[in-house]
Amino acid sequence: MTRRARKAGTILAVTALLCGMAPPAVIAGPRTETYQVPGLSRPVRMVVDHWGVPHIYAQNTGDLFLAQGFNAARDRLFQMDVWRRSGLGLLSEALGPSFVQQDRAARLLLYRGDMDREWAAYGPEAKQAAIRFTEGVNAQLDWMERHPESLPPEFTEFGFKPGRWQPEDVVRVRKHGLSMNAASEVLRSRLVCAGGVEADKFAHALQPAHTPVVPAGIDPCSIPADVLEPVAPAGPQPFGGRQARYTSGMEEGSNSWVVSPGRTASGRPILANDPHRALTAPPLRYISHLSAPGLDVIGAGEPFLPGISLGHNKTVAFGLTVFGIDQEDLYVYQLDPNDPGRYRYRDGWESFRTVTEEVPVKDGPPQRVAMQFSRHGPVLRVDAARHVAYALRTTWTEPGTAPYFGSMRYLRARNFGDFSAALRQWGGPAENLLYADTRGNIGWVAAGLAPKRSGYDGLFPVPGDGRYEWTGFHDGATLPRSYNPRNGFIASANDYNVPAGHPFQVGYEWEPPYRKQRIDDVLSAGSRQSVDDSVRLQNDQLSLPARRLVKLLAGLRGTDPDTERALGLLRGYDGVAHVDSAPTALYEPWFTNHLVPAFLHVFLNEEAASLAAVPGGNLGLMLDTLEHPGQWPGGAATRDRLLLTTLGAAFAEVRGKLGDDPAKWRWGALQHTSFLSTTGRHVGPVERGGSGYTVDVSKYDPTTYGQGVGASFKMALDVGHWDGSKAVSAPGQSGNTTGPHYRDLLERWRTGDYFPLLYSRAAVERDAENVIMLLPGA
Repeated sequence: MTRRARKAGTILAVTALLCGMAPPAVIAGPRTETYQVPGLSRPVRMVVDHWGVPHIYAQNTGDLFLAQGFNAARDRLFQMDVWRRSGLGLLSEALGPSFVQQDRAARLLLYRGDMDREWAAYGPEAKQAAIRFTEGVNAQLDWMERHPESLPPEFTEFGFKPGRWQPEDVVRVRKHGLSMNAASEVLRSRLVCAGGVEADKFAHALQPAHTPVVPAGIDPCSIPADVLEPVAPAGPQPFGGRQARYTSGMEEGSNSWVVSPGRTASGRPILANDPHRALTAPPLRYISHLSAPGLDVIGAGEPFLPGISLGHNKTVAFGLTVFGIDQEDLYVYQLDPNDPGRYRYRDGWESFRTVTEEVPVKDGPPQRVAMQFSRHGPVLRVDAARHVAYALRTTWTEPGTAPYFGSMRYLRARNFGDFSAALRQWGGPAENLLYADTRGNIGWVAAGLAPKRSGYDGLFPVPGDGRYEWTGFHDGATLPRSYNPRNGFIASANDYNVPAGHPFQVGYEWEPPYRKQRIDDVLSAGSRQSVDDSVRLQNDQLSLPARRLVKLLAGLRGTDPDTERALGLLRGYDGVAHVDSAPTALYEPWFTNHLVPAFLHVFLNEEAASLAAVPGGNLGLMLDTLEHPGQWPGGAATRDRLLLTTLGAAFAEVRGKLGDDPAKWRWGALQHTSFLSTTGRHVGPVERGGSGYTVDVSKYDPTTYGQGVGASFKMALDVGHWDGSKAVSAPGQSGNTTGPHYRDLLERWRTGDYFPLLYSRAAVERDAENVIMLLPGA
């Protein structure tokens, strides 16, 4: 032990006694580390449990948030550095000139507004929390500079050093959030161009029922398919890989539910939540416990932000799922033929605002990038030959829309009134926030910045000449909510949940209802619910659409041996997409790669059918049409031929992959999950059950059956008996690839086996694996 370490240990023992904390010498078992951290006013004790969850105990909130930043950088520094660089447009500084355009794209979406309004939007504690959090991150960087052997090896491998953080970095980055619906506007334009407005109903189930209206002045055929490519994607990108396409936030969603005491075995509420996001290594979410006088909160946040966005404090539990507010519009401008720097607005011409910035480039001179902005937002493309330009209007450019940072307002909520008031200014992403408290109350609040549109439905790109504008935003207090409903539970699965008669429309695009229906079926059953029941429901793999479709096969006879064998395999299929299920190994390829495309080709031309299948098609319309084939040319006979032909083709596909004996087929032999890393060193693959329509959701690539979106983090909270809560986060808590917590939770996640989300000090100390003392120091 060094002299400095021995001295630190002496200080530790003395300060621990003075502040009432047990000194490390009397703690049996856990390994103890000590750091001197500039900026701390008092010692901070961090207990890392056996599942890699840090429990941070500070004596004031300033030190607490500094310690949170210090610890996040200790465990996730490389991930955090890539997040910051990709969000601020600084990847080229570390990786070279091939990333300059990606950096420019990220800078287009940076928040560039008034910083005083920005900080104020998140509440009185937010700015100071960000200051202290980034001081903690930088204190860890200082320590690593003195101990270079501790720097994550990825920095050496890729040849750069981590950058220093500013408080503004926490909130100015916008590209990592979920927003909608510019991508569907582009897709809808292409679909309507190919097949007319009626074709759209085969791709999108608009709710409430609505026929989209092409705005005057827009030719759907003129919208480029790749117009959104300049916008940096929300998901992590491999350093050497091709940049991904811009995608709609609704490809990622969540499940959440709250159950009132009258429906639980314990007589206490239960809150469960499992956000569906891109599966990465390390994962997007990071579980932490933050404890100081007046604040004691545990759950998952993002390692790049102070605070917790889903979890609980001593009194209130909270979870979230995406709520379908339409927060984007694509604007199309007519350019001045004599000056492409001007666009038509009202009766005259208005100039784009041009911002030029230098992008630092590794091993080379900085490169200057010019970015244009209209009154509506960043300009994505200028087509000088056609005299048009395209810009994105998005709530991201408004104050208070840094993703999830609005959670700072509800960390101290003690009742539903506090919680609702905190969400009035929530900006983004648009969310259903579910609530439960120790007094037995449950609730739901929809939150997000909801634009007011004048004279258009927001479903197509619109001219930027002033005819189609946002006229402000709806007051967050007027968004829908519920408190202690009579049925005793509230569930959200990104479904259309706006109450009938609500005075304004927030959006038309929602996830299909099948996950929500399955959750409702389970929660409304007669048995009283337990935390374990919620864990089972989060891992439920019953597909309600599969049950409906398989019923259509009853009584059919195959015209060839393969089709007859396929029918035999699916007869009696229970619709459970278990990893070991042979019927699922046939059903999912049949449904995704054969039945949906063939169905669409019955009613649409080839181009329109191909486009309608991109988001999976309007499954509800397809099910209803298959079940009621009167509108088909040829009626039920034509429908039955389609079912049989596609089923035989699917059987041939699966046989080519899994062999001649269907009894040996397994869904897990096809579907697999890999947790993707920016470095290309992915975790997995592991076999996977579930499908895109099960509560245990698995949205897979139909060409590879690789799962891309799912719930890497899941929690089920026993409200009031907090130590009875459970969670899992795959593949593990840490970003340290050689450490014990990088992938130790993968098997638990795969099998639905959670760990206890410990909260009481006594329980945490009993399961301590590592104790880290942070001491004030120079």
